[in-house]
Amino acid sequence: MDTHLNVMSFWFVLIAPFVGSFLGLVAVRLPGGQPVVAGRSKCPSCHVTLRILDLIPVVGWLVLRGRCHACAARISRLYPAIELAALAVAAWAATQTSGVVLAASCFLGWALLVLAAIDLEHFLLPDILTLPLIPAGLAVTFVVNQGATTNHLIGAVVGFAVLIAVNAAYRQVRGHDGLGLGDAKLFAGAGAWVGWTGLPSVMLLGAASALLVALIGAIRGKGLAADQKIGFGAYLGLGLWIVWMHGPLI
Repeated sequence: MDTHLNVMSFWFVLIAPFVGSFLGLVAVRLPGGQPVVAGRSKCPSCHVTLRILDLIPVVGWLVLRGRCHACAARISRLYPAIELAALAVAAWAATQTSGVVLAASCFLGWALLVLAAIDLEHFLLPDILTLPLIPAGLAVTFVVNQGATTNHLIGAVVGFAVLIAVNAAYRQVRGHDGLGLGDAKLFAGAGAWVGWTGLPSVMLLGAASALLVALIGAIRGKGLAADQKIGFGAYLGLGLWIVWMHGPLI
């Protein structure tokens, strides 16, 4: 890797925690319909404006010991967690990619990260985050490997259609939806990024990771019910990320 690419990787890793800080803000505000980019960051409890120190990724949370400097209310662990996760995404991408693909990988990983945070907490995959993944994936494919564009376009269509069909079958048997439209849109995005040939691996990894987490929860005494809600989009996102980074399982 030449010096230019090393420098590019360094900058993506450097800015990653700050991107993660913004992603945490999005994950908290977007589901409640609050403005994401307007207004300064404030404590959700006492509404005091946060200081510069408070906004330093991870460090600010540690210095404050996870509490607001004004009212001592607890600050969610989501913020340092998503900041560290954004850093991990950039570092992971930097070890596997470079140049345009590195930039695209960070965009994808960070988008999947905020989607996972929202889905695990609210069982929601906002259109404003899922739908852009489809044209973005097709655009990256066109730039990186123009000959694969048709494969990925088919993947987007198949990804959406498959989960819509699965949900229709589930509704027919159980009388209610088992998957949301958000999952179908995210799977369409997966097809746009990894092509139709990558979709089985995305689904397998997503289902396996969701089952593993559910089993761990059951072992720890949290129970495992047939109608238990699962933020499946988070696990689909993990499957997509692994397949994008390392290719299909087969």
